[in-house]
Amino acid sequence: MIVAFSVSPLGVGEDVGEYVADAVRVVRESGLPNRTDAMFTSIEGEWDEVMDVVKRAVAAVEARAGRVSLVLKADIRPGVTDGLTSKVATVERHLAAGAAPADGDTPA
Repeated sequence: MIVAFSVSPLGVGEDVGEYVADAVRVVRESGLPNRTDAMFTSIEGEWDEVMDVVKRAVAAVEARAGRVSLVLKADIRPGVTDGLTSKVATVERHLAAGAAPADGDTPA
């Protein structure tokens, strides 16, 4: 499964990068495949291990902020591995070919 999530402290002002870094540090130290962009951190693994990392990332932010916002989206697809890489590769392949995606391909 792949989980894309965003965790942000509330009530600490506009500069939240330091708090978000605490959460991302937990994800990176987990050893699970992950990727961080401007809006979300994605992590790939089995249900229990991924959700444990999300819980610990939230706790890292919560330790410094009394209120935390969590946005989470999950792609639960048993038997699929390396989705973080393969889903993006599929889109890039279609872009390189100039073709419109066929039914069943990964949506944006």
